[in-house]
Amino acid sequence: MVSSRPFSIYLLKDGWDASNALRPDTVLEEVDDDAATLPENAALFVLDSPPRPPWWKSYFAIDADLTQSLKGAILFLEVDERVFAITFGHVAHNLEDASYEYDFGLRTSMNALDPDKIKNTDVLEPGSARRQRTQLSVDSDIALFDFDRDATILKSLTGKVRSDLKDLIKHATGSANLKISSAVKPPDLPDLCASVYELYCGDQYKESFPEIQNIAPIKDPTLIGKLDKVLIDQMRAKSTDIELSIPEMIDYASNTYISFTGVGLSKVYDDLSLVSYLQYLQENKFSIDKIVVADLKHQTVHMVDQEGGSNWGRFSVYKTILFDASLPRDTYAYHLMEGDWYRIEADYLKKLRDYLDPICTSAPLPDCDKHREDEYNEMAAESDADLLCLDKTNISIRKQAQVEPCDLFRVDGDRAVLYHIKISTRSSSLSHLFNQGANSVELLRSEGKAREKLIEILEGKSDGRALGFVDPVNRKSFKVVFGIITRKDPSGMSRNLPLFSRISLMRNVKYLRLMDAEVELHFIPDVSVTRAPKVKPKKPRKSKVSS
Repeated sequence: MVSSRPFSIYLLKDGWDASNALRPDTVLEEVDDDAATLPENAALFVLDSPPRPPWWKSYFAIDADLTQSLKGAILFLEVDERVFAITFGHVAHNLEDASYEYDFGLRTSMNALDPDKIKNTDVLEPGSARRQRTQLSVDSDIALFDFDRDATILKSLTGKVRSDLKDLIKHATGSANLKISSAVKPPDLPDLCASVYELYCGDQYKESFPEIQNIAPIKDPTLIGKLDKVLIDQMRAKSTDIELSIPEMIDYASNTYISFTGVGLSKVYDDLSLVSYLQYLQENKFSIDKIVVADLKHQTVHMVDQEGGSNWGRFSVYKTILFDASLPRDTYAYHLMEGDWYRIEADYLKKLRDYLDPICTSAPLPDCDKHREDEYNEMAAESDADLLCLDKTNISIRKQAQVEPCDLFRVDGDRAVLYHIKISTRSSSLSHLFNQGANSVELLRSEGKAREKLIEILEGKSDGRALGFVDPVNRKSFKVVFGIITRKDPSGMSRNLPLFSRISLMRNVKYLRLMDAEVELHFIPDVSVTRAPKVKPKKPRKSKVSS
């Protein structure tokens, strides 16, 4: 019996094949006569890097002859006028980002997997760029993985295939690529690819995994062109609505840093951000006013070590962008993530508005003329005797990470009002703020010691007025107010928030109401003097890569 072998399969887009799907700087070389069992209509490219000593050899001054090398291959296979790229080893990053279908693996796996035999899910919450992997030790129904189908996008699914497919495939994992185990022999690879393509074209997932993808990917090139134009206009304007994020799980224990290529030498940056990218362009005299989509797809982000070496992954700048967009005379909302645009239905947008607009109220807080949240919180408390500033206080227990009860505190009727303040309408910042509000109330309602710590803080800050402040805390009676400091018109109500921040807020409001907490959203006018963004100085370090 032939044992199953792992295969990682990409479906190339129309117009892409072995002649143009590899990056121009690839080190893979085509193999011709050495592969005796190569299928017809196939081209094999091999990575055969020379042996080199690992970094720790010199670190410990080891005399022994220790070397390691990377090996891998990509097989391009044409089947029924579609081209597949089958990768072996860590070589997939040699494919052009735009060359393959990003929904191929996920859609194929959803059509192939038994919905009662799921082992693993990877989901992404675009608003905060938070990635979460959930694994169960036994085959389980998809419902047990408990992810929010409205607020998150399913990125990967692993499990056992349906019984009618077991002779072809044993297990499958779907993301952009399809990872399978199969006992297929080289001459039968075309039949394997034809079978998985048939699965990709099917719609069984609508019954097996209903409503698992409430956010639909866009494939219409005309619509994508219009959305890309909106992106470029905002990029040229240096809009703070654009965020950059590494499009995969990162092992932060590896001390990952960032560098860029495409227009010249790059410093090594601590984090990926629009600020660092714009600084890179400026230092290489590349005018942001002339940037086009092709530049974003050509310029790359590298995950490197502190010295700029040991490249652990690279992505086009375009693939790292998170951005919300809308089009004139269009009822949909659009979101760019990991190089693909997604569309959100008008009915769901109305659902968000109907749920969130009623909690938008005028703020009984002063306008903000400060540039920092802590300065505003102190000013607000000083201007209102009924407000206490609790910024940077801590009610966590048992050596947990710090949990702020709120930034500002007052009593309104029979409830303790917990104000959470943010100077920003950036999606990642707001999602963190909304989660913080829910976590604070959960801790205060469930842990007596957390309430005792809050009461102790209130007694220390209330100048003899502690009783009126403390009673609602003892009764676990809370109201949460999210105060967003912004220059946007408050009449825009919930539409002032980025799409996925609205989704995150709705989820947290539902949770807070389950805990018997009232919730309000305030827009606090930002009247501060506009100033240029302050870039934290970094130690200049030149990378070892250039365009």
